[in-house]
Order: sequence, then structure tokens, then C-alpha cells
Amino acid sequence: MSLSLHAVLADRDLDVSLEVPTGQTLGLLGANGSGKSSVLAVLAGLVQADAGHCVLDGEVLFGPGVRVPPHQRRIGLLMQDSLLFPRMSVIDNVAFGPRSAGCPRGEALAVAQRWLTEVDASDLAGRKPSELSGGQQQRVGLARALATDPRLLLLDEPLSATDVEIAAMMRQTLRRVLADRTAIIVTHQVLDAVLLCDRVAVLESGRVVEQGTTEEVLRRPRSEFAASISGVNMVRGVAIGPDSLAGPDGTVIHGEPDLPLTSGEPALAIFRPEAVALHRSEPGGSPRNHFTGTVSSIEPQAHLIRIRVGDLSADITADSVARLNVSVGEPVVLVVKAAEVSLYHG
Repeated sequence: MSLSLHAVLADRDLDVSLEVPTGQTLGLLGANGSGKSSVLAVLAGLVQADAGHCVLDGEVLFGPGVRVPPHQRRIGLLMQDSLLFPRMSVIDNVAFGPRSAGCPRGEALAVAQRWLTEVDASDLAGRKPSELSGGQQQRVGLARALATDPRLLLLDEPLSATDVEIAAMMRQTLRRVLADRTAIIVTHQVLDAVLLCDRVAVLESGRVVEQGTTEEVLRRPRSEFAASISGVNMVRGVAIGPDSLAGPDGTVIHGEPDLPLTSGEPALAIFRPEAVALHRSEPGGSPRNHFTGTVSSIEPQAHLIRIRVGDLSADITADSVARLNVSVGEPVVLVVKAAEVSLYHG
């Protein structure tokens, strides 16, 4: 049940094209206001696109002269707020979709019970939504979305309202129910992208600026948002040769390009904080890349210490911090080998 989408919303400055292969989960990443939730609203039929098309499993959902009503699309949607019907029991909430589709009550209740069991919420069947925690409401909302046997499942930040422990449990449930199911999940969390998504697309200002497998995008990000959540350093500049660029302050950065750069064109340098060495003064030898600046913060980062210098980060050991006697406000030099820097057309 593959998906092909091109959607234009003029008033939201949205122009997005996406492809989701059958049985895969696509993660939509991006800052607030980038257009992620608008994409889901267009797919679900809650917002009408000004132009474009959507084809799901060979059926045109919207396009020139065609607009399938939301209730006929067989698309399941779980929002940040699960929006359960407050006066219905949990099992009646979940059975609502099958009942609306004409399923006899007994059969609809059996479907609802099956999905409540699947999301580890069968013991909640007789309760009212007001008696549930936030995490329990999300489980029930997920069961309700699945009970309609959707061809496409849309999840809009389903873990944002849950605490760490509940989110971990819900993530396990999602991994199980998303297996071999065509789905799109909106998230800000890199962990969700890694654990739940086969591919990701990054949105900025209503446009897809980067997409690929989750590993490709997080290991070699080309957008500011992907770089920020993956924790890598990113410097935009102008190419001054096939394997070098000049940053905004004129600093020359050498690296390994995916394709030879063309002088004068925008370019991008990416390198990981753990590849950066920190010095109190200019080092000897012949390091090809070095950056000078002032330490702005020193924070723990897993088993290392992250040193922030302007927009760049270096991850070094606690022993190194003590040996260098570095502190906030002091000038330092960051050094990274050219082999550790990936260069891209920007």
C-alpha cells in the first residue's frame, strides 16, 4: 500500500512531495511550524490542498477533479491529544470506527478488544477516558486508529505528552504495531526516528530539504535541523575548491566531498564532535582544519564532556578537561582532520 503525495497549501506556504513504500514507516522531522502536521492534515482529508495529488495503494485520494471524503480514505490518525469521546467507555471508543463503517456491534466490539490487547490496554476496556493517564489514553487512541484497518497510519508526535518511562513502553508497542505497516510519524525525537522509522524526511519552511534512510540522514545530515538532533557540527559556506570551503568568517575547511565541489557555489561541512580535538593554543604538526573561539559551555554528554565553542562542539574525556584546565570564557583552538569532515553541495 504505497503512498505518493504532492501537496500545495498556498496560505501555509507548503509545497511537499513524499513517497512511502509499502510496509515502511516514514518519519517527518522539522522544527515547529515547518509544515509536518499540515502534511498529515492534508493526507487525512482534514485540510484540502490547493494543488497536487495523493495516490494510496493505487487509488487517487485527491487530484484534479477528485477528492475522496476523509471517512472513505481508510487512513488512521493519532494526534498528540488522543481526542477520545469522553462519555464513551474505552472499548466503545475503539469500536466506534468499525461501527461507523457498518460493522455489527458484536463484531466491532471483538475488533476493539483485539486491538486493545495488541496495545497492552485490554484491562482498560470498561473505563472512561477521564479515568486514564496520558499514556493510557495514547494507547487507547492508537487502538482506535488501528481498529478501522487503515491502509495508512498517521501519528502526530504520539509520545510528546508522555513521561520517559511511559514513552519507552509506548515506543515498544509502536515498534510492534508498525512492523510491515505503511505509516508516517511526526516526531522531534531522534530516538523515535532511529527506532520507529525506515526513512525520514526533513521539512524546513514547508519544503522537504532532505530525505533518505534514517541512518543516512542522521549519519550524514545536510539540513540544520537534522544536524541539530543528530548532534553533529555543521558549517555552511562557499566552495573554494573541489574539496574545501570558506565558512562565514572566512575560515577554510578541508574535507572529503561526496561529489567534487564547484568554486563559488554554496557548500556544507559536517563533522562529529568526537572527531574534534581541543587545544589551549595553536598545535604543532599539520592539522588541516582549526577553529578558534571562546568556550561558551561545558556539559556532560554520555561518558564524555561536550565543550561548546560558538556554534561548534567538541566531545572530550573528563581527564582531558582536567588536564587542559579549560573553563567557560577562555579561548581555545578546535582541530579536526580533513578525513573526518564530510563536504556536500549546499
